[in-house]
Amino acid sequence: MAQRDYYEILGVSKNASADELKKAYRRAAIESHPDRGGDEAKFKQVNEAYEVLKDPAKRQRYDQFGHAGVGGNSASGGPGGFGYSNSQNINFDFGDLGLGDIFSSFFGSGSSSANRSQHNERGHDVETRVEINFNDAVFGTEVELVLTLEDVCSHCKGTTAEPGYELKTCETCGGKGQVVQVVRTVFGNIQQPSVCPTCNGSGKVPEKICTVCHGKGTEAKRQAINLKIPAGVDDGATIRLREHGEASTGGKKGDLYVNIRVKPDKKFTREGELILSDEHIDMSVAALGGEIDVDTVDGPVRMRIPPGTQSHSDFKLSGHGVPHLKGSGRGAHIVTIIVDIPTKLNKTQEDLLRQYADSFSQEKKGFWH
Repeated sequence: MAQRDYYEILGVSKNASADELKKAYRRAAIESHPDRGGDEAKFKQVNEAYEVLKDPAKRQRYDQFGHAGVGGNSASGGPGGFGYSNSQNINFDFGDLGLGDIFSSFFGSGSSSANRSQHNERGHDVETRVEINFNDAVFGTEVELVLTLEDVCSHCKGTTAEPGYELKTCETCGGKGQVVQVVRTVFGNIQQPSVCPTCNGSGKVPEKICTVCHGKGTEAKRQAINLKIPAGVDDGATIRLREHGEASTGGKKGDLYVNIRVKPDKKFTREGELILSDEHIDMSVAALGGEIDVDTVDGPVRMRIPPGTQSHSDFKLSGHGVPHLKGSGRGAHIVTIIVDIPTKLNKTQEDLLRQYADSFSQEKKGFWH
């Protein structure tokens, strides 16, 4: 589906000033805001359009190259709304929320220990971080994470009992997993159930406690986990590996959250699916035109410089940007040309430039007379 023109979305002309853009954005954002009965998809489009057009550099590239000049497929995601999964059950969250907020939104802010057996609870979620280089983020990679995590006890297999011994009914709670406490209040005595402190809610206790985990059912183990990082992942992305966190007695493992950090590159920067870089040329190439070799993540690419190229002109190399996380294809590589002015000239060069200056001056005089 073709993307709508950003100026059309905001209802302004291509010559709109920064102040006109801001006023149009506020009006459109209010009209489309979901909390005011507006359309959420339209609200995202309005925000996306303004994010591009308010930035002079991005606006210039958009005017020159269209959506391909500003990352192309940015509308498919958006803050906090992009997801991805594969055979590893990996999910991404590109939002601004911290992991604490993510956990609370997924699993709730808490639960009463009196209403749920600790032996059936998930294990703890774990957060870690991995750093990759720019090219690995573009093309994808696989890394090995070595972590020390709570895992099922290898001696008792999580039963909490020493091998050869059985589990027996807890005498404290009679196998119910709960005990009733009487709490005195201003309204009288109130009976309040709580998890049995002896069996931790399982209703069973070992005849003899495991000599390795001491009845916990888990032990700390050093583990190696292979993590596949897909092509196109961005700095700050979070990968969720389901049930790769810590174990609990009788329950599922928690999840492992891996925060991706991408090392800055000396040559390239990134905006969404765009890769940006500068290339320096001398003024003779800018004036006369020619061909130059441009560094890309795919290696050197030959690019033509047309005669009369001005400094800070942008050129697009299609298909040399970042792969689309959702869908096929790649973004573009935007090359900004910087024309270098020499600071030192020898006498021959000075004479040639003076001849050019005199010739140019005569042409201007002839034009006006």
